[in-house]
Amino acid sequence: MSEVVFVDSAGRETRVSAENGQTLMAVAVRNGIDGIVAQCGGALACGTCHCYIDQRHLDLLPPPSEEEADMIEFVMEPKANSRLSCQLLMSAATDGMRVIVPDSQH
Repeated sequence: MSEVVFVDSAGRETRVSAENGQTLMAVAVRNGIDGIVAQCGGALACGTCHCYIDQRHLDLLPPPSEEEADMIEFVMEPKANSRLSCQLLMSAATDGMRVIVPDSQH
């Protein structure tokens, strides 16, 4: 188990528990995180699970695949720390990770 902190556009934090092996998207959806829409259910086809990962944890994650990087190009407000939460698996390395939900998805 690990903890993830979701931060909305107003700076409000929601701390949730996550089981290792789950996708960050599944954790967000299960906990009703506003702004992680996940329209395609994790099929890497829509970008509605876009988020920003705090730099401290971003460097601990595997880099995005070519498919994820291509999809990120089409989200609103992409940044260097943009990721698709459907592509991120929870692990010991993600414990305490801060995930910022883009304002454009609220």
